Amino acid sequence: MIASFGVIVGSLALFIILSGFSGLRTFSYSLLDVSDPDIKITTSLGKSFLVTKGLQQEINANTAINESSKVIEERVFLEYNEKTEIAFIKGVEQNYTKISQIDSSLNAGTWLQKEYSNTAVIGRGISNKLSLGILNYGEPLKIMIPKPGKGFINPRKPFYKIETQIIGIYRGTEEFESKYVFTSIAQARKLLRFKENQVTAIELKLNNSRAADAVANQLRDRLGTGFKVQTKAQLNEVFYKVINTENFVSYLIFTLIVIIALFNVIGAIIMMIIDKKSNLKTLLSLGATMKEIRKIFIFQGFLLTFFGMCIGLFFGIVLVFVQKKFELFMIVPSLAYPVEFRIVNLIIVFFTITILGFIAAKIASSRISEAFIEQ
Repeated sequence: MIASFGVIVGSLALFIILSGFSGLRTFSYSLLDVSDPDIKITTSLGKSFLVTKGLQQEINANTAINESSKVIEERVFLEYNEKTEIAFIKGVEQNYTKISQIDSSLNAGTWLQKEYSNTAVIGRGISNKLSLGILNYGEPLKIMIPKPGKGFINPRKPFYKIETQIIGIYRGTEEFESKYVFTSIAQARKLLRFKENQVTAIELKLNNSRAADAVANQLRDRLGTGFKVQTKAQLNEVFYKVINTENFVSYLIFTLIVIIALFNVIGAIIMMIIDKKSNLKTLLSLGATMKEIRKIFIFQGFLLTFFGMCIGLFFGIVLVFVQKKFELFMIVPSLAYPVEFRIVNLIIVFFTITILGFIAAKIASSRISEAFIEQ
């Protein structure tokens, strides 16, 4: 019973940890759906490029692309009520909400609307740093960028500047919340003095996001070396590596705990061997081979770990669905700890416990020898 309890707890813990990291990965990736497109096209040289008819036709002709949107993005200087902050302006077209789910992440206010000019949406981090809320009509947010060029610059007017009213505040990852001021592409074009078809990026929404790598490779071949084509995973390469590494390390740590718990199985089998020593001597006298006798205890150890694992997985599945339904464990008062039931996690736990249990039983049964039985 003690050995079985160790297997039950070990398999339960391993399944819950894997389910927790699956939920955390899905939750983290959903935040990226707000901040990044499926594919982003930028120029390999410089910051901006001209959208030619050939380039637009190449994008429109690709049936894997559901929607495309031009973007103007640049680092800017923000000023509001004598408070300052450095961020990025991101000028977007009206269809940008089809590329990103940014409008669904609004914490307050509304998204950019065509009928209202000189408006902007900022992140919660920028809002807190500048003490800036929505619809503050008394004082606009000033967005400035240094004037380009060489030689003498008038110190009284060193910046290009636009003034906007904040109509929305979005939320997301800590970095994303403190990074962008979203405006219409016309406002960004006016601030940066860009031409009508001059942009810094084209962002794409695919019909099937899982095909992003294949579509990106196809676009690289078609557009040539003058453009850089990046998928969401490539735009967030470090983030993806951290999440996957944490998941793998946690799996190794809890597998180690399972291995320690299986020492109880080894001990229980060895005690059973000692207790049944006289019976083993009888079997040996009746003609049973050492291999057949060892198989008895290998099978017993395997059954012990198998049924312990089944019980542990049953309770683990129940706990996962209870957490999804009733949100018993919270990260913050407004956010439950994310968990996700996946068949692949069941398979991982099944093979991990089964293989380790078989090895433990094999180790314990190896103690049986003719010399030991005849003692």
